[in-house]
Amino acid sequence: MNRKIYTLLLLLLAAAVQAKTARTFTLNLTDDGKAQMVCFLPDAPSGKAIVGVPGGGYSMLSNTHEGTQASGWLNDQGIAYFVVNYRLPDGDRTKPISDVEKGIRIVRDSADVWGINPHDVGIMGFSAGGHLASVISTHAAFDERPDFTILFYPVISMDERVSHVWSCRNFLGEDQKNPDIVRDFSTQNAVRRHLTPPAVIISANDDRLVPLVTNGVQYYTAMRRAGNECSMFIYPTGDHGFGFGPWFKYHDQMLTDLGNWLKARQAPKPGAIRVACIGNSITDGHGIDMATAYGYPALLQKKLGSDYWVRNFGVSGRTMLNRGDQPYMKEVAWADAQRFKPDVVIIKLGTNDSKPQNWQYASEFREDLEQMILTLRPDLAQTAKKKSKKTKTATPVGPQIFLCTPIPAIKSTWDINEAVIANEIIPIQQEVARKYGLKVIDLHTLFAGDSDKMLSDGIHPDGKGAQRLADIIAEEIRR
Repeated sequence: MNRKIYTLLLLLLAAAVQAKTARTFTLNLTDDGKAQMVCFLPDAPSGKAIVGVPGGGYSMLSNTHEGTQASGWLNDQGIAYFVVNYRLPDGDRTKPISDVEKGIRIVRDSADVWGINPHDVGIMGFSAGGHLASVISTHAAFDERPDFTILFYPVISMDERVSHVWSCRNFLGEDQKNPDIVRDFSTQNAVRRHLTPPAVIISANDDRLVPLVTNGVQYYTAMRRAGNECSMFIYPTGDHGFGFGPWFKYHDQMLTDLGNWLKARQAPKPGAIRVACIGNSITDGHGIDMATAYGYPALLQKKLGSDYWVRNFGVSGRTMLNRGDQPYMKEVAWADAQRFKPDVVIIKLGTNDSKPQNWQYASEFREDLEQMILTLRPDLAQTAKKKSKKTKTATPVGPQIFLCTPIPAIKSTWDINEAVIANEIIPIQQEVARKYGLKVIDLHTLFAGDSDKMLSDGIHPDGKGAQRLADIIAEEIRR
């Protein structure tokens, strides 16, 4: 492109940014100023925010067309934008990771001042910055994890044989020789069902620097297999590194596609009642394609409406028993459910506990159930003591807890035992509920006549069964 024309384009872009941006400033992310965050706040904030992560192979930062150049368009959509000029790894990958995580924390902590919904903060990474954005999306703790992810021609694999060699070497350093670390930071392997945020991937078919099939497509595949929301826009040409540059042949189409994707994402309403659905595969949505959209928690969200914010923290195969074969309370989902700070918790565990290898620890079921309840509501320990003395109970502190009995097991698939569920597990649940004054949703009874809404395994509800669960639980929550 002619140098004068390019300069004119940049001047026009700068004028456009000034017209759409209410305030621009820079914050130091480290005491020495080696990591900074450039902030662009819009005139008319929509509440949405994006943290930008430039590329550069982890050896430099391409922070114009893969950074600040996006500010005008984003601010024009009412989106606050923050470009993190992170420290390069130099043998220590925790540097760029911690810089981006700190940027996200600052944005959320400053949400009220900057006109941002703290639950509508996304991340947008380019190339190696796309890898870093995917690391934050899959590895970060709940408070630093973004609400949505935008990946431009991302490096995903850390296997240099199928990826960008220097991104792999610069990020991992000597750990490039460790196959476990290579696998872990090849982020298609770190995608978690329900927990990894929705994503969109933007690439060109003729990318010669970062192979699309072994990187972006792999992340999309992992997300789709997990049932997580993910979209992908692949343009015929453009090679690598087009970013927000106006020279990209499909620039206008890309902005339209990305804009429509962003508009389609509905953030939770500020002040919405938070509902955490805790459970095993029945909560997780086993056997239901795209369970993030069609499992019972997603249908519960639709049923309850925008005044509620429902999150699915179900994990297949998990037990209430801490000595079960797959204890729920040792899962990331359990930690996330607590950090979610729910107002309402739906606990639906017990089905897998009935298996012989798990129910051998039957004497511990009550204790483990009480541990979960008291972790969510420590105040109930004192409430139970006062209740036993028949004194006035204290005002509830913490979420309202609904304890669900398991739905009937029509078949003994995977050695799940209906007799143990009905005669041993449910009585314990009911006794514990009485002790702590919890509401019980008796799904075992309410779902008893719905065998036609089950999968062929006789354990899991199908799509209609998921709707039935959502209807029952919504009615109980609204009472």
